[in-house]
Amino acid sequence: MKTIFTYLSIVLVSASMFAEISSTEKNALVKLYKATKGSQWTNKWDLKSPVTTWYGIGIQDDKVVSIKLINNNLVGQLPNELGDLTNLEVLNLFRNNITGPLPTTIGNLKNLATLNIAFNQVSGSLPETLGNATKLRSIEMHMNRLTGTLPVGIGNLASLETLSLFNNEIEGTIPTSYYQLKSLKELLLNSNKLTGKLEKEVANLSSLETLSLFENKMEGTVPFDLEKLHNLKEMNISYNMFNGFVSKNLSKLDTLNMTMVNEQGVATTLKVNIDKNSAFAADE
Repeated sequence: MKTIFTYLSIVLVSASMFAEISSTEKNALVKLYKATKGSQWTNKWDLKSPVTTWYGIGIQDDKVVSIKLINNNLVGQLPNELGDLTNLEVLNLFRNNITGPLPTTIGNLKNLATLNIAFNQVSGSLPETLGNATKLRSIEMHMNRLTGTLPVGIGNLASLETLSLFNNEIEGTIPTSYYQLKSLKELLLNSNKLTGKLEKEVANLSSLETLSLFENKMEGTVPFDLEKLHNLKEMNISYNMFNGFVSKNLSKLDTLNMTMVNEQGVATTLKVNIDKNSAFAADE
């Protein structure tokens, strides 16, 4: 019995070693390797060996389901062929030297749940097609060189829980579609160049636990409706150009106690409306 069990184990392992992904997916991986100077990676691939042996590649049922090349010295721009990996669920390229814009073909990744390309040098605008990857739960693109405006299509990602885009150079307003992301738990847009108002519809983000908008150029009054976010644990919206009054509750919730920058560039604290301690009192 032991001999049979050992034999079957060897057969299964051998089968998995020689499992082969489609030529389209293999070509996409090779393009990624060559486009990001694979010969200089910390952990290189032997392109003559089975894909199952390639570092950071997860395969299930002969399909590529994950790419995890964290801190692996990828240098260069991501190829359009990345969009051919239509079974991909995880793309984690955290802390490398990836440059250029994200390929628009990333919207083809209908099964993608996790996108992490933080701490790179990605530039240009986030592609509007990102909103087509409807299974996304986490987008982490912080600490890059992103410009342009926020894609409206991200508001279509009903399962999105984390949107982390801090420390970039993103401009424009927060699209109204974002206020419909009822699964969103973390919204981290600080240290960009965002303008416009924080709308009262922010109260629709019922799952929100962390809100970080500090160090932008947003203006208008701070909506009392923020207090309706009963799951909110951390908030920092200081160092914007918000004006008017805030409630005591909101002032205490903000990490920097609502410290704003006025038109003269001077730091000033918003006045607390002592007659309205909460959003509910404000609604009366």
